[in-house]
Amino acid sequence: MKVTPEFKVVVSDPSTGKAQQVTVSGPQANALIGLRIGDEVDGALIGVPGVRLVIKGGSDRSGAPMRADLPGPVKRRLLLSQGPGFRPTRKGLRKRKLVRGNTVSEDIVQINMVIKREEVKHG
Repeated sequence: MKVTPEFKVVVSDPSTGKAQQVTVSGPQANALIGLRIGDEVDGALIGVPGVRLVIKGGSDRSGAPMRADLPGPVKRRLLLSQGPGFRPTRKGLRKRKLVRGNTVSEDIVQINMVIKREEVKHG
């Protein structure tokens, strides 16, 4: 029995500073699997038509955050000196923390996206 993935997608609008949460499942969720941090998605895919969305991050079911510098959907314990995944309390502090790779997989629960504003070019 194959489990269909379900994601909570948090869509942030930088112009208003507000965010909304959308639950995506079924074929829309399958279309998000395999995408990476930094990829652009059409907003109609998750129910926000007329905008382009950029994937900025996310987290898995255990709470481990996605990192853009770790390729693939893997889970690793990395030595971190700054976020995402670690905020040092003093200068020079490093710690080994559990983080998730930059690719969306079935283990991801939340995906963070930002609305991309297109630059209007004047001819």
